[in-house]
This record gives sequence, C-alpha cells and structure tokens, in this order.
Amino acid sequence: MSHVVTIKTQVRDPIAIRSACERLKLPAPVFGKARLFTSEATGWQVKLPEWLYPVVCETDHGELKFDNFNGRWGNPSHLDSFLQAYAVEKAKIEARKSGHSVSEQQLVDGSICVRIGVAG
Repeated sequence: MSHVVTIKTQVRDPIAIRSACERLKLPAPVFGKARLFTSEATGWQVKLPEWLYPVVCETDHGELKFDNFNGRWGNPSHLDSFLQAYAVEKAKIEARKSGHSVSEQQLVDGSICVRIGVAG
C-alpha cells in the first residue's frame, strides 16, 4: 500500500542538518552566534552557495533565521534545496531508527521520492 505524505519542515535535528550539508556538498555546519545584516542569531550556521550571510538553524524552535534581501544576497532556490535535503535526511534517520528500510529516487522535476518499507 502506498501513501503520500506532506511534511512541514521544522529544522530541529543537528545530525540531519549535517547530513543535508554533506548531501549538498556544503561546508559542515558550525554552531554559534552569527551576524546577519541588522541582527544576530545563534544556532547551527549553514553556508549556502553565494549567500552573503549564513542560514541559522535555531533547533530549539525549529526556525531558520536568514537575511537574503529578497534574493539579492542569496538565491532562495539554495534554501529550498537545503530544506528538501534536510527533510529527506530526517525522514531516513527516523525510519531507520524504527527499523524500516529506506530507498530514494531523484525525480525528473527535482523532487525526491522517499520510500519507507514497513515490515509486516
């Protein structure tokens, strides 16, 4: 039986953050205080390609803090790619914790199909 699931992503897992960065060949995330344009944020800093400021993952709240000046200081598609990679990696981590098998397939439109095999 197959089911379609929609996930609203909250970024809370440092291991999945690191895995998403590895998947996208980004520098390893660093925990600490980051300077944004007019503010600061503390959390896991992710450096996206060509972004002026890092994306800060505040894992206590699941929120992201960033300043890309409406795309002028960083292409929003890079953030979308990071969130997609995070969601896939987090789903795989949780499925494996529960003893399920996981496979994935990159689709032509850029989306990723994750299949979780549940025994029984």
